[in-house]
Amino acid sequence: MLFKFVGKNMEITDSLKDMAEKKLSKLEKYFSEEIEARVVFSVIKDSQTVEVTVYLPDTIIRAEETTDDMYTSIDKAVDVLERQIRKHKTKLKKRYQNNETIRFDLIEDKPEEENKIVKRKKFQLNPMSEEEAILQMELLDHKFFIFLNAEIDAIEVLYKRNDGNYGIIEV
Repeated sequence: MLFKFVGKNMEITDSLKDMAEKKLSKLEKYFSEEIEARVVFSVIKDSQTVEVTVYLPDTIIRAEETTDDMYTSIDKAVDVLERQIRKHKTKLKKRYQNNETIRFDLIEDKPEEENKIVKRKKFQLNPMSEEEAILQMELLDHKFFIFLNAEIDAIEVLYKRNDGNYGIIEV
């Protein structure tokens, strides 16, 4: 695996890099070729977060874990990535049937849980400003809100970020 390390609000030590490489190299057995992994370490107050993004051809696998210890966060992120690979083995196999990127023989079989759409909603998009959309989202106590931006006459998705701020996805 090719690692790219990024530190936010912290200096990345060699021991931290070495430990992350050692732990994440456990995932190499699932891949037959060199793949890239981006590891972002961040510290906010007492929270130590590790965000790992593995770039496969046409697919991205990602895990983010926050604890009070960076090494524990690394361990938990690796566990999450392994669970994702096992859980989605069948779906990945269908996608990569003509590609040798993933070694499916090393992924243990797990009964596939079928995810299905259980609810469908329709609603009217009313033109509003971004500030009105934030207010509406907060009043509904939702994590995201779809609205028609009156200023640019475009559909946008407003969402609440983990840091408490907001983000907008332009469609």
